[in-house]
Amino acid sequence: MRYLPKSDFERCEMLEACGVASAEDLFSHLPEAVRLKRPLDLPPGVSEYEIVQYFRDRAAENANGYASFLGAGVYSHFRPVLVDTVVARGEFLTSYTPYQAEISQGTLTAIFEFQTMICQLTGMDVANASMYEGSTAMAEAALMAVRVTRKGRVLVARSVHPEYREVLGVYAKPQRILVEEFGYLADAGALDAEDLESKMDDQTAAVIVQSPNFFGIVDRVKEAAEIAHRHGALVILVFTEAVSLGILEPSADADIVAGELQSFAISPSYGGPYAGIIATRDKYVRQMPGRLVGQTTDTRGNRAFCLTLATREQHIRREKATSNICTNQALIALMATVFMTVYGRRGLRELAGQNLAKAHYLASRLKPRFCGKFFNEFVTSTGDKAAEAINKALLKKKIIGGLPLGRFYPELADSVLLCATEMSERADMDAVAEAFQ
Repeated sequence: MRYLPKSDFERCEMLEACGVASAEDLFSHLPEAVRLKRPLDLPPGVSEYEIVQYFRDRAAENANGYASFLGAGVYSHFRPVLVDTVVARGEFLTSYTPYQAEISQGTLTAIFEFQTMICQLTGMDVANASMYEGSTAMAEAALMAVRVTRKGRVLVARSVHPEYREVLGVYAKPQRILVEEFGYLADAGALDAEDLESKMDDQTAAVIVQSPNFFGIVDRVKEAAEIAHRHGALVILVFTEAVSLGILEPSADADIVAGELQSFAISPSYGGPYAGIIATRDKYVRQMPGRLVGQTTDTRGNRAFCLTLATREQHIRREKATSNICTNQALIALMATVFMTVYGRRGLRELAGQNLAKAHYLASRLKPRFCGKFFNEFVTSTGDKAAEAINKALLKKKIIGGLPLGRFYPELADSVLLCATEMSERADMDAVAEAFQ
């Protein structure tokens, strides 16, 4: 009864109302070939105590207490306890989505503060009320650029996160948007401006670049923007490491910024849920996916909040909708909002400085493959040692190593992407360096 709210008596009443005698009769219209005539191949049910103990046992198998140097879009950062204290409040934890604006003022206020902080971080005029996560935010930004420019081609740098590029391809195919890639410089790890220039044409809607890029390199956004704007294309700037915004000046040349906020007190959690963002210029706001919360006044003149723009299929004609994103990650975005509030401007800058210093200390013990400037990630060569062997050796010391890059970049099969954050300790960084040497 706890999980199956309909009793046998209630099921009989429902069948009687349908005019059938049994569940078999209810499904009699289905062909015999597609009907399952046996019980599901599932183990018998267990008690609540047993299932809780099962998950405790599985949790004990996890890598608790391990140092991690694995980044590549998901980062190990400290989570202030205040974050969980706030988001666990029933007003936030149990609410779904603010369709009834007049009874959702607390949620709307939090989203409004979130949007404001994202604009301050990115240098954009307007930000939406968050997206599912970074990869879909980038894909939605590409669709947005196509709507704005009325062109059907997108160029994306190979130095953009490879999984983000995969998601972009899935989004673009049914929309008949042509997606092409341009390369990166073998020595610097930054985008290849000459290759971009050679592939640009007047039918290109957007150029997508990431900074810091997948290799950790602070990329040449301004140079890419000059080329893109010369051909009438928009520039979409992507980030996966939000902490970098504490020390890197937002590019004034970007038209749309799309990114991932996992670094802002959102646990890695096996890949989600996370919170993505899209921020842009005022003139493009009508083509922004998702929704926005705005500030207004009520009938008594008091400050109030409401859904200002929600160009989704639930609110306007389906063919006019800018996205099929049907909700946002409000609770997860709230974690990021609390994080930004706790750290503030100076705190976030100090946090970014710690990441920068620790990554460069680790890099000083190794040999970065690229000469470009980097934030808290960098690529290093394994030499004649296999990356898997190095990572296995590190695991014996309770250290999770870097990401072998051959999986995504065959030309970098002998290289590993390493990340150091404020959580990295000197002894562990020294152990990583010794494993490579």
